[in-house]
Amino acid sequence: MAPKGGLVDDHSSKSEDVLGLQDLDPALNRKMHLVNNAIEELGWTRYHTKLFFLNGFRHVYAVDSLVLLLQSVVAGPAFREFGRVGYEKGLTVSAYVGMLIGALVWGFGADIIGRRLAFNVTLLICSAATIIAGGMPNWASLGFFVACIGLGAGGNLILDTTVFLEYLPGSKQWALILMAAWWGLGQAIMGFIAWGFLVPEKWNCASVETCTKYSNMGWRYVMFTSGAIVLVMSILRVTVIRLKETPKYLLGVGEDAKVVETLQFLATKHGRSCSLTLEKLDACGVVTGAHSRKRFSLDETLIHLRGLFATPKISTSTLLVWVSWAMVGLAYPLFYVFLPSYLASCGANLNVSSFDSWRNYALTNISSIFGPILAAWMCETPILGRKYTMVIGALVTAAFFFAYTAVRTGSQDVGFSCAIGFCLNVYYSTLYAYTPEVLPSAHRATGNGVAVACSRTMGIISSVIATASDTSTTAPIFICGALLVAMSVVSTAFPFEPYGRRSS
Repeated sequence: MAPKGGLVDDHSSKSEDVLGLQDLDPALNRKMHLVNNAIEELGWTRYHTKLFFLNGFRHVYAVDSLVLLLQSVVAGPAFREFGRVGYEKGLTVSAYVGMLIGALVWGFGADIIGRRLAFNVTLLICSAATIIAGGMPNWASLGFFVACIGLGAGGNLILDTTVFLEYLPGSKQWALILMAAWWGLGQAIMGFIAWGFLVPEKWNCASVETCTKYSNMGWRYVMFTSGAIVLVMSILRVTVIRLKETPKYLLGVGEDAKVVETLQFLATKHGRSCSLTLEKLDACGVVTGAHSRKRFSLDETLIHLRGLFATPKISTSTLLVWVSWAMVGLAYPLFYVFLPSYLASCGANLNVSSFDSWRNYALTNISSIFGPILAAWMCETPILGRKYTMVIGALVTAAFFFAYTAVRTGSQDVGFSCAIGFCLNVYYSTLYAYTPEVLPSAHRATGNGVAVACSRTMGIISSVIATASDTSTTAPIFICGALLVAMSVVSTAFPFEPYGRRSS
C-alpha cells in the first residue's frame, strides 16, 4: 500500500534517474537515487503548490515581463523625454548585458553558496532597481539601473527552475513545463499596466519639443508600479514559502543530515511518510569532486564547469543545450526588431492607435499562455517526450515565421502574432524545463546559467544587427525561420530523454 498522500508505488520508486549511469561519483549517484525515492514518496504537497504559484508569478514578472517589456516599451517615451540624446537601443543593450552578467553570477553562485540565498536576493535587487530607475533624470542613469534590474532578474530563469525541480517528484516533472504558462499571464498583466499609464495624454508627451518630466510621467508610473509588485513578491517569498535549502544541493556539499532533516520536516508537516534515514545515506559512501576545499576560488568554478563535461554523453548534451539557447536567443528578438521595418517596406497597412496596439499586445500574450499547457501534455506522451515536443514546436513556429512575410493588414498581424506566441512557447517552455532536467545536480545552476547567458549574448547581437543592417529585405525573416528549423534538428540529437525518468 502506498504511503498516505504519496504518489509512489514499487515501480515508480525504482524509476531510472536521467543521469543515473553517467555520474562519475558513485556515492553521489547512489545517494541521489535514494533522495529521488524519498521525494517521490513524499509526493506533491502544499509546499509544491506555493512554489509553483509564487515562483511562477515572480519568474515571469521579473524576467520576461519586467526587464524585456520595460526596455522595449518604456524606452520610447523615456528617450523622447531626455531629448533623444544617446544610443537609441541603449536600454535594450543595458537589459541584455545585465541579464547576461546576472545569469553567470547567479548560475555559478547558486552552485557555490546554495540555492536558498541566491533565490532570496535576486528579486529584492529587481524591485529596488526598478523603483529607483523610475526616478532617473537622464538616459545614461536609466540605462544603468535597467542593467541592475537585469542583474537581479538574470538569475530567475536559473533559480526558479532549479529550486522547483529539486523538490519535484519525478512523476510530476511535467509541472516545470507548465510553470512556463506564467510567462504569458505575467506579460499580459504588465501589458495592462503599461496600457493604463502609457496611453492617456495627460501622462505622455507627443514630441521632444514639448516633453518634460512632469508631462511624461507615464513610463515612470509603469516603473514604480512594477517595482512595488516585485517588492511584494519578494516579501511573500520569505514569509509564505520560507524556503529551505534544496536536498540535492545539500547532497553535493556533504550535508546528509540536513537532507534527511528537510525531507522529514516536509513529511511531518504535510502528513506524509519518509523512509529516508541518515544511516542509509552514510552507507552509500562519501561524495567527492562536487566542490573544492576552498568554496570561493577559481578551482571551485572550474569544478562546476568540468562537471558539465564529465562523460562524452553529458558533454554532448551540455553543448547541444547551450547551442539551442543561443539560437532561440537570436531568432526571437531578431524577428521582432526587424519585423516593423520589413512590413512597412512591403506596404503593410498596420496603422493602429495606441489603444489598439496595447490590446493586440494583450491578445498575443494571452495566447502564449496556452503553449506551455499543450507542451506539458505533449511531453508526457511516450511517443513525443521532451525531444519531439520541441521538434514540433520549433517546426510549426518556423512555418508561421515564413508565412508572416505575407502579412499586410492589422488583423493578419494580430493573428500571426498570436499563433507565433502560442507555438514558440511550446518549444521554449519545453527547452526551459529540459535544460535543468538533464544537468548534473551539483553543477545544474552553472550549466543553466551559461545556457541563459548564451541566449542573452545573442539578444545583444540582435540589437546591434537591428541598428546597423538593412531591415527592408526578407533575409532576416528567413534566417529566423531557418534558425528554428535548426533548433528542431538539434532537438532530435539530444542524447537524453527525461520522459519517465527522474532528474539527477
